[in-house]
Formats: sequence, C-alpha cells, structure tokens
Amino acid sequence: MKKIKLLGILMLFVIFGHKSIAQDFHLSMYDAGPLFLNPALTGVVDAKWRLHAQYRNQWKSVAFKPYNTALISFDAPVKNWGFGAQIINMRAGVGNYNVLQAMGSLAYTVSIDKKKFHNLSLGAQGGITQKSVEYKLHTFDNQYSPANGGSFTQDIPSGESFANQSQMLPQLNAGALYYYSKIQSRINPFLGFSAFNILEPKETFFDSNNKLPMRFYAHAGLRINITEQLYLTPKILVMRQNNANEQTVALDAGYYFSSQDMYLLGGVVFRNKDAAAFSLGARFDNIIGKVSYDVNISSLSKASNGRGAFEVSFTYMASKKNKAKAVKACPRI
Repeated sequence: MKKIKLLGILMLFVIFGHKSIAQDFHLSMYDAGPLFLNPALTGVVDAKWRLHAQYRNQWKSVAFKPYNTALISFDAPVKNWGFGAQIINMRAGVGNYNVLQAMGSLAYTVSIDKKKFHNLSLGAQGGITQKSVEYKLHTFDNQYSPANGGSFTQDIPSGESFANQSQMLPQLNAGALYYYSKIQSRINPFLGFSAFNILEPKETFFDSNNKLPMRFYAHAGLRINITEQLYLTPKILVMRQNNANEQTVALDAGYYFSSQDMYLLGGVVFRNKDAAAFSLGARFDNIIGKVSYDVNISSLSKASNGRGAFEVSFTYMASKKNKAKAVKACPRI
C-alpha cells in the first residue's frame, strides 16, 4: 500500500503543481514507443524481441508544411540485460528543418525482492543527431518590400549570417524505471525518470556559443485490473527543459474478448492548455496497433478549428519458445 500511496501523491503533485507550456514536436501515444520514453524500458518486454514503428502528422490544418515525426525501434532482452536501437526523424516548415537521430540503447533489470515482483531497471542511450535547415528557402524581415501592396522577396539580402545549414550533435540519454510485475495483483504501479541531452552539446547554425539544454521526463501510472477482462491504466507524464514544461494526464483501457482472443484498446490523453488526444486500437496475440487524433484546445484552435494531429503506432513482439522463462514486463498494456 505504501507504494500506491506514494504514486497517488506524485500524481496529485503533477496535476496541480505544474504549469504547462506547449512544445513543438509531440507524441500523444508517448509510451507506445518505449525507447522514446525511457532508455530503462529497453528489453523490458515479455517476448524474444520487439519491433515498434510510429508516425505523427501535426498542424496540417494551419501549416503549408506540417510537423512530421517518424520513429522505428528494436529491442530484445538477454537474461537481465536489454539491447536496442532507435531511429527518429522529425521534419517541419518551408525551410525543411530536419532532425535525424540514431541511437543504441542498453538497460539492466534486477528484482529487488525475493519473490521477484518488485523490479528496477537502469538504462542508457547513445548516438548522434543531425540537424539541418535549407535557410535559403526562408524570408526574413529585411526582405520585405512595400512595392505593389507589400510582399517578401529573396531579391533583397536577408542580413542573416548562417555559418552552416547542417550540424552533427552527440546524444547521450539515461533513465531509471521501477515496476511491480505480479500478474495476479489487482494493482501494478510503475514509475520512471529519464534525462536527455546530458552532454548539452553546442547547437547553432550561426557559429554562436548556444548549448542544447537537458530535457527531463518523469512518468508514473497504475494498471488496475478491474476484472479478468477489463483493466484501466491512469498515468501521468511531466516534461521539463529549461523554462519550458509540459504536463500530461492520461487514461488507457483494455477489454479482452475471449471469443476473438483480442484486446480492444482505448485511451484519452490531456495536455494542459494544449490538446486532448483520443486513441483506439487492438491487440491480437503479439501484435498491437493503435491510432490517435488530437483535438486542439489551445489559443490556436481558432485558426485550426480544433484540428491538431493524427498518429499511428504498430508493435510486434516475437514469441518466446519457452513461456515459463518469460520475463514479466512493465504493466503498460
């Protein structure tokens, strides 16, 4: 009961103690991609290996070239170790601003009680990030001409001094995760923390001394087994980077149809003063597919008519030959 009370206090603190500031790139189904959320989730899966893909299209209603995020990851448990890799590509804007990231992941999971129900996982990610922009496609204030009613033209010098349009940054992330894995339990809590951009690399297209600040995630939740067929998972996520912070409260649900041997999945995610996202999906044996749609509720909703983003995720988990030796996974789905 102590662990449940502590998680409840954490949830209340997060819900009422933080102010939200919306950020650019989002994944509403943030924990569908485990390596995206926390390096400590690497290899924490009841399967021989796991393959995950996810895609998001954002702000199509208000942007000529909307924000697109594509992710693919692979991970596998080997005894107490977890090994994985992840590739993410994010692209947006007229200038084709692009972020391509490739990383390897490593985690170690250990049980901290004799019955092996309480588990702690520590993980790390390392790799490179390439950022690029075609700045010559942009127009700037200095390129405005009042002629013929006023317009921007690239015939006028921009006055901007770009040192380059592409750069490579080292990437180092780390995380920790606690989860309670007793299958027969009515409640299975989990709690995680992750840190990104630990090296704070220099990031600039202008040859200035600008550093990419660290980004922190804290996430927690409870899988509540209402009946043998129905479960609910309330969860929270807090993100912070310098003065920018975001708070997410969500509820997932799953109902098992024994006649089809299938779970019907649904959920709702609320980002304070930003968006509400609704998801629907299914799990057939080792395959999980989900789609979600964001309804914009920020001040931008007047221009977007409430239309935010479309997102889809797919996960395949290869079955283990010997189920008796399967590692109990974090109770997330």
